[in-house]
Amino acid sequence: MIDVAVYNREGQEVERIQVNEELLDGQVRSALLKQAIVMYHANQRVGTAATKNRGRVEGSTRKIYRQKGTGNARMGTVRTPIRKGGGVAFAKLPRDFSQRMPKKQRRLARDSAILSKLQSGQVVVVDELNFTQPKTREFARILKNLKIDRSCLVAIPQQDVNLYKSARNVPKVDVMVISDLNAGDICSKKKMLFTKDAFLSVVNRQSPLN
Repeated sequence: MIDVAVYNREGQEVERIQVNEELLDGQVRSALLKQAIVMYHANQRVGTAATKNRGRVEGSTRKIYRQKGTGNARMGTVRTPIRKGGGVAFAKLPRDFSQRMPKKQRRLARDSAILSKLQSGQVVVVDELNFTQPKTREFARILKNLKIDRSCLVAIPQQDVNLYKSARNVPKVDVMVISDLNAGDICSKKKMLFTKDAFLSVVNRQSPLN
């Protein structure tokens, strides 16, 4: 069992929650976690770099001059890579770097990432993060009260426009609905900030996760 403190917006502890590690698969699957992170980074690659080979550049395919009898070195077309304006010898072509993982593996990797954060003490739970209107200064004050001064992923139970607008201008802070959580985003941030409702939904499986 892992003991997790719940804080209010002023950074004061209001209660504690006991988390059963078995609900998060009970172990950190390092190999699976690495595979998920590699997939996450690979899927962010655009893969649009391209150069023209000799078949793609403009120019005649006629042999410049005959093979023998001129006294010059033999020469082919003007599009050969050894001539100025010719094609690139080993040209880059657009390619797809994306990778895939089965849904069950993605879920296990996500649970391993959350469990790893819990075991290292990088998870912070706050009782609520309700805003009647966007307030970046208030959100930054809450982070300071919770002693979060590095990159942070804020997990909430459902979409909240005011919270999103309050956090979007704070450096290195992202807001994500728990149904969208994945190992790549979790591991890319130093800390995780859950609202109490979101945390209970994750550890007790009170709502479906993707």
